Amino acid sequence: MTDTIAGLLIGAIDMHYHSAPSPFPRKLDVTEAAQQYDAAGFRAVVMKSHHHSTVMEILALQPHMLSKLDVEVYGGIALNGAVGGLNPMAVDLALKMGGRVVWFPTMSSRAHLDYHKVHHDSPFPSSSVRLLPERETTVLDDKGQLKPEVHEILSLIKESDAVLSFGHMGPEEIEAVLTEATRVGVQRLLLNHPDFVLGVSEEQVKDYVSRGVYVEHSIGMYNDRSPRKLVFPIEQLLRWIKVVGVDRTTLGSDVGQLANPTGVETYQRVIQMMLESKVAADDILRMVGANAAELLGLK
Repeated sequence: MTDTIAGLLIGAIDMHYHSAPSPFPRKLDVTEAAQQYDAAGFRAVVMKSHHHSTVMEILALQPHMLSKLDVEVYGGIALNGAVGGLNPMAVDLALKMGGRVVWFPTMSSRAHLDYHKVHHDSPFPSSSVRLLPERETTVLDDKGQLKPEVHEILSLIKESDAVLSFGHMGPEEIEAVLTEATRVGVQRLLLNHPDFVLGVSEEQVKDYVSRGVYVEHSIGMYNDRSPRKLVFPIEQLLRWIKVVGVDRTTLGSDVGQLANPTGVETYQRVIQMMLESKVAADDILRMVGANAAELLGLK
């Protein structure tokens, strides 16, 4: 690793790291991952689970391990079946205890379930324990209107000034949530990996961005040293950066899976590829750190 790449990681923020414990096999637990990010000079990391709120485990580790590190560690909640789906009480608890991100349905979204009916070779992990099958969680009722609990959840996100992620929802549900979130004044909006599952077009993404949404690309999917089946060419990421703009682009690792390189290694390799593709260092700094800091509300 060159000094240039190391320097670009000082102050970086990973808003998408999958830590242990989890029913899905993971490489590192919260403390192990945080130690690696801290050693690389990262400013913050957000721990994500598809199954449970990560807030409580972070709080439990804070006085014993995490407080010894400079990196700030945050948690959040993904609204899948194991937390009751669209469960305002679970969201309320996660945010009141310090959670910073609410991911709308990921692996229980209609788009996710439909994608995996077709793409049987998807790199999405499987559980190492036998769980009840995930049931579809949709934000829309039979009339195509947002369910009452969605309005409650949006109110809680606004009250806590937290980040709303659209999870793995498809365009129809993203549009419905975005429209209402904007109407009620939710300020921090995030679209994850437009290349994977969501089925969104460039024009749709540009529209979201014009309405205040940040777009996070999962750079674990662009790491040519990853053994995963799904690896996109770096030119695809560069295309998205042009479509979205540097000011609204963030880069999250979306790793933690056993076979993948670590989060830090993922950033190192993808930054190297971006530099080789003549992406300006200042632009990389903004996409790996400053934009995520603005999104999280960090000073």
